Amino acid sequence: MATNSVKSNALEPTQAELAHLTSSARLARLVPVYGLVILAVLLALFFSALLPNTFPTLLNLRSIVADKSIIAILSLAVMIPMVTGKIDLTVGYGIVLWHILAISLQVWLGLPWPIAVLVVVLLGALVGLVNGLLVEVAQIDSFIATLGTGTVLYAIAMWHSQGRQIIGALPDGFFALNTTRLAGMPITGFYVLALAITLWFVLEYLPVGRYFYAIGANPKAAALNGIPVRRYTVAAFVASGTLTAAAGVILAAKLRIGQASVGLEFLLPALVGAFLGSTTIKLGRVNVWGTLVGVVILAIGIAGIQQLGGSFWVEPMFNGLTLLIAIGIAGYAQRKRGASAARLPRRADSRSASALRTTGEEAQR
Repeated sequence: MATNSVKSNALEPTQAELAHLTSSARLARLVPVYGLVILAVLLALFFSALLPNTFPTLLNLRSIVADKSIIAILSLAVMIPMVTGKIDLTVGYGIVLWHILAISLQVWLGLPWPIAVLVVVLLGALVGLVNGLLVEVAQIDSFIATLGTGTVLYAIAMWHSQGRQIIGALPDGFFALNTTRLAGMPITGFYVLALAITLWFVLEYLPVGRYFYAIGANPKAAALNGIPVRRYTVAAFVASGTLTAAAGVILAAKLRIGQASVGLEFLLPALVGAFLGSTTIKLGRVNVWGTLVGVVILAIGIAGIQQLGGSFWVEPMFNGLTLLIAIGIAGYAQRKRGASAARLPRRADSRSASALRTTGEEAQR
């Protein structure tokens, strides 16, 4: 049986945990929950002090939003399977093919841009379905399965473009997907905000969100309690593939050309944002707002370093180190949460079991 690529802890800080701690220990337990938020603010203040004429400006904010919106969407795409304890690496490879197709379907086949966009999004969902079937039906580890699928997508992108740029006349309506501004800000930032609010509501307030977290916490226990693990895990990959394709469309509208050499650089920061998302807001638990905070830290840090004159290699170095730190923090948080949960009274375990049974009953209904 395949092992989970990402372990997800579905527990949240509870009153039962805090009740057994002193005031200082309770504060120490709560401060890390918002540690990355505090770090993001401190980074912004630090670079604003060093670069008062360029960093704390509306122009810089617009630039950051326009530049990092695609990464934010991909991070949210990665986050969805992570909630179920899986990982999807096709986000970095798929966006290469999807942005090429979004342009070639219009330039070479003459499709109207809305039809081209719809085709790309549907193909992204189809790839997500394939990933889900490979993981759940073929029982291939999600890391291996999505790495293989992603490599195939990248090869198709290379074959389709023949390694050349795809250039042609594109309609203004297609460009408007990226260039439109609302309230003086790039529309891509509003895409991210709308997507984040939707995912937050689904994961926190709808039964499907509880099913996802229950599967990520313990898929065997979730299955024993009546949750159709296979169905919801496949659905998580379909959602991830759909968002990846949407990000590819936005990238195409931004670049206005298709080329296979563009896209892979989004994989690492997308993973960083998703992993950082499990280390803040809901410590040890993958969550929407934590993921966006992770992307914000990357955006602030890289923008500040670039304005200070950092070399071209600084960005990948920053992303790589941040990913290692994020994974380390996530692992430490999960160990701490496990130790803390082990010290809880038995009645807390009874409540958890009761909640899981309720989740299973809702799934059966």
